[in-house]
Amino acid sequence: MSETLTIALSKGRIFKETLPLLAHAGIVPKDDPETSRKLILDTSQDDVKLVIIRASDVPTYVEYGAADIGVAGKDVLMEHGGEGLYEPVDLDIARCRLMTAGPVGMKEPVGRLKVATKFVNSTRRYYAEQGRQVEIIKLYGSMELAPLVGLADLIVDLVDTGNTLKANGLEPLEHIADVSSRLVVNKAAMKMKHARVKAFIAQIAEAVKQRQG
Repeated sequence: MSETLTIALSKGRIFKETLPLLAHAGIVPKDDPETSRKLILDTSQDDVKLVIIRASDVPTYVEYGAADIGVAGKDVLMEHGGEGLYEPVDLDIARCRLMTAGPVGMKEPVGRLKVATKFVNSTRRYYAEQGRQVEIIKLYGSMELAPLVGLADLIVDLVDTGNTLKANGLEPLEHIADVSSRLVVNKAAMKMKHARVKAFIAQIAEAVKQRQG
């Protein structure tokens, strides 16, 4: 069995904030994913490769063993279901909150609530736990528009500063979950490459601790 480690990452904020943690483990990519067209990046360690994929695909690549390890937001993991994955370390990066939001001062609508979101599974679970029947409308972006044009009463989305909501006359309402990026590990890789994977997890956990100071 090859002892090569394949780590799945997504571009953008998660990648940038994961870089110092990888550096602590002696792993530095040879190319910048923001400028390189390569989807598989070599690193300073010959036996460690980075695969650059969409954030929402990270749990799938790790679950099916196309990557041994990945970094994914808790929002993505909640949506995916996280079967076949270990989640050993909260990296404490890319922090935000999954929340409901709606027009400022909105009155509760009569009848079934219409909620627009890309987080369909998490939204369905949240309202089911409250025993509330809602109609969920799946959107891929510009959630804030949905209540403004009457497509939905509320949205469920990630909130960081809340400035985008405010700019569109919306306000955060109910808190569903705190979100941060997590290290996820394929269960088979944990068995087959146990020593290698355990050592990597320990280095990353130590880097997180140091960063939290």
